[in-house]
Amino acid sequence: MTLFYLAGSILLAGALFLNRNALINKTLVIIFLLLQVCYTAFLVIYQNCSDAIYFKSDALAILMTGTLTIIAIPALLHRYDYVYKEQDSPANRGMYYGAMVIFIMALTAGYTASHIAVTWIFVEITTLSTSVLTFHRRNAGSIEATWKYIFVCSISLVFVFIGILLLSLAMNNEYQAGMQYSTLVQLAPSLDPFWLKLAFIFIFTGYTAKLGLVPMYTAGIDAKDKAPAPASALFSSVLMNLGFVGILRMYIITEHASIHAWVNAIILITALLSIFVATVYLLKVRNIKRMLAYSSIEHMGIVMVGIGTGGIGYYAAILQLILHSFVKSSLFLQVGHLYKTFKSKEIFSIGNYFKYNTPGAVFLLLAFIGIAAIPPSGLFISEFYLVLALIQAHQWFVLILILILLTIILWTLGKNVFKILFVPPLGFNPKNIEKGNGYETLSHYLLLGLTVYLGFCPPQGFVNLIQSVVHSITF
Repeated sequence: MTLFYLAGSILLAGALFLNRNALINKTLVIIFLLLQVCYTAFLVIYQNCSDAIYFKSDALAILMTGTLTIIAIPALLHRYDYVYKEQDSPANRGMYYGAMVIFIMALTAGYTASHIAVTWIFVEITTLSTSVLTFHRRNAGSIEATWKYIFVCSISLVFVFIGILLLSLAMNNEYQAGMQYSTLVQLAPSLDPFWLKLAFIFIFTGYTAKLGLVPMYTAGIDAKDKAPAPASALFSSVLMNLGFVGILRMYIITEHASIHAWVNAIILITALLSIFVATVYLLKVRNIKRMLAYSSIEHMGIVMVGIGTGGIGYYAAILQLILHSFVKSSLFLQVGHLYKTFKSKEIFSIGNYFKYNTPGAVFLLLAFIGIAAIPPSGLFISEFYLVLALIQAHQWFVLILILILLTIILWTLGKNVFKILFVPPLGFNPKNIEKGNGYETLSHYLLLGLTVYLGFCPPQGFVNLIQSVVHSITF
């Protein structure tokens, strides 16, 4: 089934690139979404089964692919031309949808890959497709963002490749055919600690470009800012999840080796630095897409604090990652409506949103409550578990520092969001204003509602999947 999914996706992407008919274009996109849904169902039905040698439907793969499929539906079905009306052409449309299909296919394959090198290959494919989507507008800003993304991500992928080579040295060259994650976990207690530490440092650093952590978080900021809103919604959620998957699978190997305490310290330091950097930039940012991008760095820092703390922190980290994906993608989609209304992303050029788009403004207010982890946001539950984990681990310094930084972030986000909602914009002419599509705003509400549902009333199957991931880490 995996090979059928990969081949089908590539063929559909090729057809989208070549096609110039709008109706056929929409039909191909719907066929791809059906294929994506069917493959997700296949992973659920055949849980923990290997497929095509290099892929496996474990709990982590199911959770990440399910999240991706749900977000991909509104991201692909939202009207293409509501943001890019001035640049609409059959060629641009075909390239946009073709790149989106390849991007989603690579993410899915990266989640389900059971071999460390196969994960690396599909992460590389996401870099190429992300670059095409970032370049889509073809202006000076998008060109700069594209080259910056390619440069930083290429370095990061070299880091990961060196890490894989070092990992083979840690195996003492005895099991060169055993680079499957399951094999590496079994061999973990016998791996050379020195080479394993080096391998972890390189792989961890490399994947921070996708996850959005210090030191390579810069790659994603410009890409999220310059890419079309539906693509930014995917970059800020499911692409970051791929970086998390790469790091977590390596972390599970080290958790079964003698260096896990050292690894936890590295992760905690990096996570705290990431939250600190996000706080500093959020204080001065004036672009709403960049504001949300830095907010994502803060959320990924919280996720990694949960991993570095352990205990119930593992559960909190996975839950936080999934809920963040839904709320942040819905926010980026709504930013597309903001841009359509005000033709600007600068916070001082947009405002009084309640007057021009009441459903969108209500959503923005609720989404602010969501990312701020204020009840009834589902993120309140994941962050409550995280605080509990820090208390149980007696990480008082980390807890106090995080609470201080989160308070500053809450104030900054609140100040900007309330300005957008209630304060009249500077130099804005309301004539010929374009309003957002009501059906698209409905999808934003549904994604946001999902965070409340999964946070407060999670279905037992969802809980079992998260617990299965936690079990794979600790046993």
